[in-house]
Amino acid sequence: MKRTFSVSAVGGAALLAAGLLAGCGSGGSSGSGNTVTITYWQYTYPSKVTEIKKLIQEFEQQNPNIKVVEQDFPYDNYNQKIAAAMHAGNGPDIMNLYYGWIPQYVQQGYLQPIPSDWMSTQQIDNYYIPMVQDSKYNGKYYALPIAVRTLALFYNKDMFQKYGISSPPQTWNELIQDAQKMTIYQNGKLVQEGFAPDVSSQGYHLFEEVLLRQYGVTPFSADGKKVLWNSSPAGLQAFRFWMDMFNKDKIGDQNFDQGGETAFEAGKDAMFFSGSFEIGTLQKAVSSFQWGVAPIPTLTPGGQQDNFGSFWVNGIAKGVSGAKLKAAEKFLQFLDSTSTEKDWLKNVGELPAAASLSTDQSILNDPIYGPFEAGLKYAHATFFVDETNERQIMIDETNKILLQHAPVAQTFDEMVQKEQALRDKYFSSIGSGS
Repeated sequence: MKRTFSVSAVGGAALLAAGLLAGCGSGGSSGSGNTVTITYWQYTYPSKVTEIKKLIQEFEQQNPNIKVVEQDFPYDNYNQKIAAAMHAGNGPDIMNLYYGWIPQYVQQGYLQPIPSDWMSTQQIDNYYIPMVQDSKYNGKYYALPIAVRTLALFYNKDMFQKYGISSPPQTWNELIQDAQKMTIYQNGKLVQEGFAPDVSSQGYHLFEEVLLRQYGVTPFSADGKKVLWNSSPAGLQAFRFWMDMFNKDKIGDQNFDQGGETAFEAGKDAMFFSGSFEIGTLQKAVSSFQWGVAPIPTLTPGGQQDNFGSFWVNGIAKGVSGAKLKAAEKFLQFLDSTSTEKDWLKNVGELPAAASLSTDQSILNDPIYGPFEAGLKYAHATFFVDETNERQIMIDETNKILLQHAPVAQTFDEMVQKEQALRDKYFSSIGSGS
């Protein structure tokens, strides 16, 4: 099928017709003399910001006639910042965005297609791993990734040894049993969690693309129009199993530390799931204990493996042309090179997007990077129509269970109905040409 992706509206007046945005994306001056200045925007993630700044220095040394000005903004208002700047006519020349936002950005006139005289669609298909093809919009590429991401289990080796656990869990039941051994409550208060369950961070993807599939449920129809979570009783079973980690098994609490990263770094959490992007941060933040990475567990020993794959991409703003366009193309070519991707893996932890590196044995055999790279073989990039609101529905509905003790089955059905309504609205708007 032709895959399309979308993200929620960035708000009110910011959602402008593409025609109003013609000529935007010229925030950087064209420079003086023979020097061309282009601007690059991304959201603030420390390891990525550090790496991009380093790469810009290397690029400028190789291309003294091009100056790249980097700016980063907090994730929570990044979309709004892009919208406001593009509306004002001073947006970036190149912007970093989540793959699920591409249709939103294209529809609002923020992006132009990757110029075919630089890289054709077929050349892009051949260069990148197949998962990147899910970022096409109406058969065209509007942005390209440096790297891709999968999920894996981070675990505290020292804590495992302390509690007599010899290896990371291979099944979900083993994970729960191991986590219960390492979970500590004092006077009814959680002080150490064996596992960090969450909804709003990676737990959202873990349910949709791992647990559902391992229980035998395909999350969405082939055309993306139907939510299939409740297409069989197994969907509710998967959801109940997930919620039991919070309420029944008592192995952790999402309020103890959202997503698990901070508690893990402090040695107060034994295990948490996250993307390979955590590697660079943990390598710098953790020095008091040994930690490792393991594949996502399966329901049964040697059972079906599934993973969630995602990526951020770099696109050229609509309206960028002439010398600035050529400079932007050259910078993207530099960012997408295999040498840059290897450097990105080392310093950020995200996996190379180039197909030629997907079978690199030095990566596959690496004890830290290997589980993430292996996960690409069975990873699914979720077919989003409204990523932000899809996530919010999940958060709101699960909070009814976790905070208000609402019935699990009833809440699950209500959640599916709301997710379906979101897709119905999206596809109806596409069909009407709006």
